[in-house]
Amino acid sequence: MKRNQYVEEKPYVSKHSFADFPFNSQLHKNITRAGFVNPRPIQDQAIPTVLKGKDVFGMANTGTGKTAAFLLPLIEKIYKTKGQAKRETVLIIAPTRELALQIESDFRTLAFGFGMFSVACVGGLPIMRQIGELKRGISFVIGTPGRLRDLIDRKVLDLSNCHSVVLDEADRMLDMGFRDDMLFIIGKTPKERQTLFFSATLSPEIKKLTGEFLKEPTFISVITGETLKNIDQDVIRVKNKEEKLKKLHEVLKRDGSDKVLIFREMKHSVDSLAKELSHFGFKVGAIHGDKRSRERIRTLDLFKKNTINILIATDVAARGLDIPNITHVINYDVPQTYDTYVHRIGRTGRSGKPGTALTFVPA
Repeated sequence: MKRNQYVEEKPYVSKHSFADFPFNSQLHKNITRAGFVNPRPIQDQAIPTVLKGKDVFGMANTGTGKTAAFLLPLIEKIYKTKGQAKRETVLIIAPTRELALQIESDFRTLAFGFGMFSVACVGGLPIMRQIGELKRGISFVIGTPGRLRDLIDRKVLDLSNCHSVVLDEADRMLDMGFRDDMLFIIGKTPKERQTLFFSATLSPEIKKLTGEFLKEPTFISVITGETLKNIDQDVIRVKNKEEKLKKLHEVLKRDGSDKVLIFREMKHSVDSLAKELSHFGFKVGAIHGDKRSRERIRTLDLFKKNTINILIATDVAARGLDIPNITHVINYDVPQTYDTYVHRIGRTGRSGKPGTALTFVPA
């Protein structure tokens, strides 16, 4: 694997400032409070298009600022329709509960003071509470395909007045086998709607879905070579298990290993490595599909707040994660495909910061 040095990218020059966007004064206050300064590329290009009511197909990775790119104009849109007799709703579909909960958290920050309410319809959390919130009247429904379909089947989620639909990380949803659920859910929304479709890849299947879902979309791509250029990639050769663990210790003790994401292939391997590192005094957390939803959310929160600085995960559990300032991604087990490798290491080296990606391979 080629080792490549950190290459500093020329910063993106925004065509707009946040002040240029025709948002309500309360929304401008919330943008300032959230610490947004200059729009990120996806925000700069998508916000004016979404405000015009056009469909968008956005090529963007996790961590590019796309959540605000769709939330801000949609909050403005719903604010303007507030006085109408039948409340309009926004539907946001995400592949994982972690991403859906993160979007809802961002929504609460950006929609502060508007009297708008949201519900996160995700598995692993009490469905009766979600049903209660839906019955009280909601402006934004944010959920995963399986739980959304369950709520539609129970006849408690009505999407007939949902004229704004966002599919976030659509390629991940296809990878996870949600194609039929996506088609079913979108089939319950009006034909006259605004659809925003985000994906990190453009596979034939994604092209087909955009043809089915979108009307004359504006195509926006912020996928560049930036991620790989900002990441110093290397391999670590090891002869056996003992040497592998020893060399991992050495990496974790180095200066600069401040926030480390370690990937393993199997759930039980995640737990065993977490136990070993914890035994040696490292502050470590673990997430995989067998962990309870609350436990995963709590672990991610500890990692985001730097209470723990090492997170061990499987690929499925890490899907949709957007955690800033990860200094190192470590492939403790070699990824099965090149695409998996690219998705893994893309979680470091973001926003122009250098990152390190290390892959352990047999000597």
